[in-house]
Amino acid sequence: MSTLRFTVEHEWLRLESDGRVTVGITAFAQQALGDVVFVQVPELGTFAAGTEVSVVESVKAASSIGMPLDGEVMDVNGELDGNPELVNEDPMGEGWFFRFQPADPEALGQLLDQAAYDRLIQDQADA
Repeated sequence: MSTLRFTVEHEWLRLESDGRVTVGITAFAQQALGDVVFVQVPELGTFAAGTEVSVVESVKAASSIGMPLDGEVMDVNGELDGNPELVNEDPMGEGWFFRFQPADPEALGQLLDQAAYDRLIQDQADA
């Protein structure tokens, strides 16, 4: 299994060696948003899947970031507070939003893999 998974809301998830999962938005999402001007990272704590935990604002729009799986947010990317442009510069790297410990680590495998995410993007482009 690849360590990268995706949601239909264009979030990426990367399984880390310590079992935590890092979350950010995909390059596709950041391109759609345009220049990011503000990121509200989540509070630390336990959240249910689907709960709004973060907000990203750009010159075009604001988008909510939902908790992709049940779990506990353990760490946030404090660099985004003063440098929200990291999301545009490196969305799948330094522009990550938060890390969490999933309540059910096996649930990560139920999310989209790279091939399925690529099909989702293509389907949306064709629509």
